[in-house]
Amino acid sequence: MSQVNTDTDEFAHAAPLFAALGDATRLAVVNRLSVEGPQSISRLTSGSHVTRQAITKHLTILAAAGIIHGQRSGREHIWTLEVNQVAEARRYLEHVSQRWDEALARLKTFVE
Repeated sequence: MSQVNTDTDEFAHAAPLFAALGDATRLAVVNRLSVEGPQSISRLTSGSHVTRQAITKHLTILAAAGIIHGQRSGREHIWTLEVNQVAEARRYLEHVSQRWDEALARLKTFVE
């Protein structure tokens, strides 16, 4: 049981990060920023079937989780991916993957 508590404590500060990424539209925004670099709301809205108001809401959620940040550039707000936060998410996923690999190895040993 202590292992579960340790994991909970260890991953607690990552929960908002994964909650923000738990939406298809937000994942698409993160992907666009990753592939295409910093963009304005207008550019993020173009080519998508999502309204500017909805994109703004999703950007606010991503920014609150620290995944992106916005900066004014004249009349536009330019959004940029926070690479360190994405790297942190990747570390957590690798940690979970390693735990699964270890559990599967123990199961394989037990079965054999």
